[in-house]
Amino acid sequence: MNKVFLIGNLTRDPELSETNSGIPVCRFAIAVNRRFSSQNGEQQTDFFNVTAWRNLAETVARYTRKGNKVAVVGSIQIRNVEDNSGQRRTYVDIVADDVEFLTPKGSSNGGDDFAPAAPKKKPALEAFDDDSDIPF
Repeated sequence: MNKVFLIGNLTRDPELSETNSGIPVCRFAIAVNRRFSSQNGEQQTDFFNVTAWRNLAETVARYTRKGNKVAVVGSIQIRNVEDNSGQRRTYVDIVADDVEFLTPKGSSNGGDDFAPAAPKKKPALEAFDDDSDIPF
């Protein structure tokens, strides 16, 4: 089984494009902090390239931007490419099956500093005429 779950912040705005056959594809990258710090106390971070397809691609491109926190569920895809100098390079990509948006709607920052939402005002109650004809 090839399944990965990642939670991190977008490192750049998502890039939406289409294949030659018109299928939407969105590419973005997320930074994921490791659970433990290094021996000298520095936080370690891994960076993952993510690809989303079709409706998911359009949704990610529309509702996320650099800094937003997302949860990605998908699979790992390995690509072996030969560069211009003839060296073989290996790339690890994540193909998203689902992306959950974790940054609160309307939040101006994309970090972990979530401001609590302002309480909504309750609608004012209107006085009602109690003298009308009541059938019971």
